[in-house]
Amino acid sequence: MSHLAHANARKQTAVQTDELITANGVSVVLGNQLILQNIDLSIPQGSFVSLIGPSGCGKSTLLKVLAGLVTPTSGSVSIAGLSATEAARRRMIGLVFQDANLLPWKNAVDNASMLLSIANRSLSRAELQARGQEMLELVGLGDASNKYPHELSGGMRQRVAIARALALDPAVLLMDEPFGALDAITRDSMGQSLLEIWQRTGKTIVLVTHSIDEAVHLSNHVHVLGIRPGRITESMDIDLPYPRDLSVAEDPEFVKQAVHLRMLLRASHQPGGAS
Repeated sequence: MSHLAHANARKQTAVQTDELITANGVSVVLGNQLILQNIDLSIPQGSFVSLIGPSGCGKSTLLKVLAGLVTPTSGSVSIAGLSATEAARRRMIGLVFQDANLLPWKNAVDNASMLLSIANRSLSRAELQARGQEMLELVGLGDASNKYPHELSGGMRQRVAIARALALDPAVLLMDEPFGALDAITRDSMGQSLLEIWQRTGKTIVLVTHSIDEAVHLSNHVHVLGIRPGRITESMDIDLPYPRDLSVAEDPEFVKQAVHLRMLLRASHQPGGAS
């Protein structure tokens, strides 16, 4: 049985639900500080969701809770009926951070297959490279498989990081400001590429971003977090049809929803603000 068949078999043992990710009453205390308070979240399977909010509101902490990396002080998280920790153990969660963290001595195809090589040591080098190449093709880097990280631009390194996360065929892709260090033009291009990957794969994506335009461009749902303590102050649907390209920013409905999100973000900067 192939590694993909094994992965699908693992996922089919989970409880099937339209709501792939749920968080119920999640609070997180670190030290003596309340970071997140009473977070309720419901993310349908196959959706593209963005988390936005001011710096320090706990967006990244919430993403780590969903990834099973941080245990809630109270409340619970479920992914396909499993705890976040168990979902992570079953390799149902892919993670992409702002720093691509590629191994400098490995070329792109070996970096793309690195996590898979750790997760499944029975795969031959040929099988790993085939999967790595497949994922590089998916992210538009099929002709860069033999290049090393120092030969790649920042955007290309992030594409390899996305390929690496997708190589495990996760049900959920969690992304923490993956384009934050890129220039505006590259960021726009990467966002569009991510949107195309989402549409091709049907993955459930949760994106942490500071960019209102990015959230409106990519997402079908946005959750706004307020600060001190971190809490969801508003959730809104993005009522723009797919497929979307960069020209969607000229749509009056895009402008309307971006303005509304900006107003919500201003309110969310106030401790105990709008809810």
